[in-house]
Amino acid sequence: MIKKIGKILLGVLLLLFTLGAILYAIYNEPMPTGIKSQNADALAMKMLTSLNYKAYKETRFLEWSFANGKHHYRWDKKVDTVLVAWSDYQVHLDLKVPSKSTVAKDKIPLEGEEKERLLKKATSFFNNDSFWLVAPFKIFDPGTERSIVSLEDGTQELLVTYTSGGNTPGDSYLWKLQPNGFPISFKMWVSIIPIGGIEASWDDWQVMESGAFLPSQHSIGPITLDMGNVRGYQ
Repeated sequence: MIKKIGKILLGVLLLLFTLGAILYAIYNEPMPTGIKSQNADALAMKMLTSLNYKAYKETRFLEWSFANGKHHYRWDKKVDTVLVAWSDYQVHLDLKVPSKSTVAKDKIPLEGEEKERLLKKATSFFNNDSFWLVAPFKIFDPGTERSIVSLEDGTQELLVTYTSGGNTPGDSYLWKLQPNGFPISFKMWVSIIPIGGIEASWDDWQVMESGAFLPSQHSIGPITLDMGNVRGYQ
């Protein structure tokens, strides 16, 4: 019986490996080589202008959810703190002074190793989930590199590489833009996805109370990432 189960597991692993190899061969794209220049920075600024970057900078509070509503956020950009809530946990992250962060379970404060573990988890959630909300506004963050990728049809796309910061430095994103600079989608070359060039749309843009544009949905093939009830206000 044990040998039979082992053969079944081996067969399943071989099947998964084969499927993975097929998907990799079909969908994997090498990351294009871009040209770093003032034109790249100008295209990046064009994207920011199309999204009303000035209004975004003046937006104090951002609220949204992620992971089918499992993660909830209220980010105070002015003081750089964020409430991260999921399941029965409430984490108040102080992004400037992490030692001031607090963790509670059902409103009961936690300390020690459990607190540290949950702080790391909340920080990881925030780094990932906020990127899907505000990535266009991070293209001039410290440690970013911008370059122009020219396509065969004459259009240009913006390649942004994050050489430092966040959970996965080295990740790159190729932005496809409308003629006025408004984002349509990006392709990803990221450490957590083994296939390069997976495309994610940036859809259902909403004008916030502050005047900034923010997305409420993304599509990655058949998968939809819902950002919940997105709000941006003073």
